[in-house]
Amino acid sequence: MSRINRRWTIAGRPTARDVNESDFAMTEGEVRSPGAGEVLVQVDMLAFEPAMKGWMENIGGYVARTEIGDMMRGSGIGTVLESRAPHLKVGEKVLGPFGWQEYATLPGDQFQSLEGEAHPSAQLDVLGVVGLTAYFGMKHVGRPFPGDTVVVTGAAGGVGAIVVQLAKIAGCRVIGIAGGAEKCAWLTGELGADAAIDYKSRDIGAELARLAPDGADVVWDNVGGVILNDILAHLALHARVVICGGISRSKTGGMPIGPANYFNLVFKRATMQGILLNDHEAEFPVARKRLSQWLTEGRLIARQDIQEGFENAPRTLMRLFSGANTGKQLLRLRGEGQ
Repeated sequence: MSRINRRWTIAGRPTARDVNESDFAMTEGEVRSPGAGEVLVQVDMLAFEPAMKGWMENIGGYVARTEIGDMMRGSGIGTVLESRAPHLKVGEKVLGPFGWQEYATLPGDQFQSLEGEAHPSAQLDVLGVVGLTAYFGMKHVGRPFPGDTVVVTGAAGGVGAIVVQLAKIAGCRVIGIAGGAEKCAWLTGELGADAAIDYKSRDIGAELARLAPDGADVVWDNVGGVILNDILAHLALHARVVICGGISRSKTGGMPIGPANYFNLVFKRATMQGILLNDHEAEFPVARKRLSQWLTEGRLIARQDIQEGFENAPRTLMRLFSGANTGKQLLRLRGEGQ
């Protein structure tokens, strides 16, 4: 009996506005049986990144362009249903670039086996894109030293939460910036941040002057815009500013608003540098081993915001831009994706 595969395709470009449900269209078709070297996978869980909005807008040149009508891209975890690839067997859990669909038939070499993994969903979180981005950004750009003051924006999101914890592992004093009292309490409670600033109710500049009178040695920015500008006025000598994201541009379109306080980089002899994960692929195995060890030891906590149901994929992506999520945003399509 043939299976029906539902897919979400791109129907609009959310430039200079929020993502909404009308930016996607659901289509249906028959599931394709695997050919030689291919594998048919039932998708169990999908991961969501703020960068997805940029992919839909064709902002930035580090990924291939998208077209209206293309299936929405995305990675996830699935279960092998049929295999014509010798290294993967039926029933095996795999990680792969499935896209937003319920079944994926792809070459077997595009999948990573999760056989033996106690917590496969960690591959979408601490051991996946967000964890690796945090690890390499801190290692190569932030370069924290024990005793440094580290300021993290978007600190309750997927990447930000891991940066907070890596900074604490490095022996730093950490100030997280997030939206809402609940998120701030999570940062200073479970994640161990030394302080948290609720940008919705506090003046960031005044709070940084109080909490970091000598300035920030490391700034990890996931937001850009006005918040980044406020932080640049509070740098320590030889500070390192890591630019990871610019979620503030989700409503304005184009590039994030440039910081007026950028010249403080000169006064403080500071550096500001971007991080892209693609530049560090050769180091992935070592990084995953170290992150996995910290996860096993309990020094890293993986918090995931898991929504349910394939039909909710567009709304799940929208949560990233409304600030509704705490931790890594995931969507469980069915069954046990963890």
